[in-house]
Amino acid sequence: MIVPGPNMAIVSSHAVAHGWRAGLAAALGITLADVLMTVMVSAGLGVLVMSWAPAFDLLRWAGACYLMLLAWQALKTSSSDTDSQATQTSMKKIFARATLNSLLNPKALLFFMVFLPQFVTVGTSSVTSQLMFLGLLLALIALIFHSLLGFCAGQLHVRLREGMISKRLGAYTFAAVMTALAARLLLLNRPF
Repeated sequence: MIVPGPNMAIVSSHAVAHGWRAGLAAALGITLADVLMTVMVSAGLGVLVMSWAPAFDLLRWAGACYLMLLAWQALKTSSSDTDSQATQTSMKKIFARATLNSLLNPKALLFFMVFLPQFVTVGTSSVTSQLMFLGLLLALIALIFHSLLGFCAGQLHVRLREGMISKRLGAYTFAAVMTALAARLLLLNRPF
């Protein structure tokens, strides 16, 4: 959990930009994506999706385009009206962003496909039920970690609101993080 990655960046950048509640919304969105990937892997859909050669590249490009869209929206909002509450991103939108971002990360699906089966004991119980249990446990651990991260990063938001840090700087930082994540996705090589 502590290795920096896209999920960590999504949670902390939203928490810094919009407060701890946004960090929690992002953590819940990532958890939903983890649960969905657990279901996909348990049902064998993950292998089916990743066995189609263009799937990795399609997910990679879709994810990068989505992240660039988020960066552009942050810059657009920053230049138009940073003080307006109307421009405040809703928690539902942050939840959806985090879920979609996690689902569009091909390495996340690969992680679930490679990591979870290593801990399955064949012959003791159903492989599917073991995969579901392990995936849900991983999602719970990630939820706790990302929620704490969102709360801590949200403390910077308080300083931002107090005027100690420029509000535009927060939007630019968020846009830079999203752009860096998009570039990282574009530079990924297909691992199989």
